[in-house]
Amino acid sequence: MDTIITRFPPSPTGYLHVGGARTALFNWLYARKNGGKFVLRIEDTDTERSTQASVDAILESLEWLGIDWDEGPYFQTERFDLYKEYIRKLLDSDKAYYCTCTPDEIDVMREEAKVKGLKPKYNGRCRERGLKESENSVIRFKAPLAGTTVINDVIKKNIVFQNTELDDFIIERSDKTPTYNLAVVVDDVTMNINTIIRGDDHVNNTPKQIMLYNALGEKLPVFGHVPMVLGKDKSRLSKRHGAMSVTEYRDMGYLPDAMLNYLVRLGWSFGDEEFFTREDLKEKFNLENIGRSPSVFDTDKLLAINGEHIRATKVKTLSEFMKPGLKEKGFEPDEAHLEKIVKTLSERSRTIHELVDGSLFYLEDELTYCEKGSKKNMKQNVVEGIQTLIEDFEALEDYTQDKIEEIFKGVLEKTGLKFGKLGPAVRIALTGKTNSPGIYEVVEVLGKETTIARLKAGLDFIEARYKED
Repeated sequence: MDTIITRFPPSPTGYLHVGGARTALFNWLYARKNGGKFVLRIEDTDTERSTQASVDAILESLEWLGIDWDEGPYFQTERFDLYKEYIRKLLDSDKAYYCTCTPDEIDVMREEAKVKGLKPKYNGRCRERGLKESENSVIRFKAPLAGTTVINDVIKKNIVFQNTELDDFIIERSDKTPTYNLAVVVDDVTMNINTIIRGDDHVNNTPKQIMLYNALGEKLPVFGHVPMVLGKDKSRLSKRHGAMSVTEYRDMGYLPDAMLNYLVRLGWSFGDEEFFTREDLKEKFNLENIGRSPSVFDTDKLLAINGEHIRATKVKTLSEFMKPGLKEKGFEPDEAHLEKIVKTLSERSRTIHELVDGSLFYLEDELTYCEKGSKKNMKQNVVEGIQTLIEDFEALEDYTQDKIEEIFKGVLEKTGLKFGKLGPAVRIALTGKTNSPGIYEVVEVLGKETTIARLKAGLDFIEARYKED
């Protein structure tokens, strides 16, 4: 069996969005699963719209996702001589010809065909005229005039096109640049691409490409056309549905492995499984399980998957993802302390941003108390309990969660307070919030000195409020 060689050929006319990332992922996974190669090609022949910024953004997105390539990136603008060589082959073998018909003349041809109830297309006027190259000439491919062209699609199954419905399409423009279909076929032939997985918006290009393969005497690759990704309202996916660039999801606090997990499930399944690690996908991905129906992009499901991956990710890895966000907010905690913080937050966080925001109370020098929560819970009836906690913590040498829990239970017994009274007041004094990780965890991670200082500040707050009242 030949080595599987797949490719991802983005156009650098914008950022890498969800649909393109999924196409890259499917090709990458199929190559990795089969011990093959994954080729990256930048299709930048649209020189007016292609930008270096878009190239950089595409590469940055793929690198963040961890989609690495074995060859490339190749750039089509650096391969024009190769395209001309293949166009010359088609001309020399009478598979292509020069055409001097103007756009206005072609419009007339199409209107005449419509009147006759025929397919509006170029009528082949220059096909047998034997014209030479001229200033405004284009080169057209001699498409078969009868029969059918069949796509043996591994996803959609056989798709049949009547050749009479297709015209002699242009392979070189009047400015002497190659057209998309010609360049793609030459690239895929010369890069030995033998498996092409792409969106089904390319289905109408495929018969033209098959004709070019046949005319050049080249073996056809395996084609698989993946159904589109739709928004929740079942319309074409757009930014309002969440079709943002991949880097925007990174900047919103999503994990690359969670993004891969969600993208692969947009059209592919493996039984009832929903959660996949990167290694799972390399082992399990196949073409047979790609569905034929469009998938719906759901940001809520993506968020849920991201939460699952946060819970499954090593604390050290999460800490590394958090560091840039913490640095932006002015904090650079040491490694060991940050990992302790993350342990208390990962079970309740869905994004890296939530982890960062949730960690701030551990790191801030001064807390701002939740107004509603402090008014409700920080009252004189908890003063004795907080004072006793301070005394017992000051005397505590074995500062562990078990001992911390023992102290809390002992204080409740001594004072006769219920945890439902003392706990919320202590939580606000220690975190400023009404919701946080478990109090025993928080006390342990804050450390003895900070815990006592914050409890004392809580007492001062209650005393000041009492005096005001």
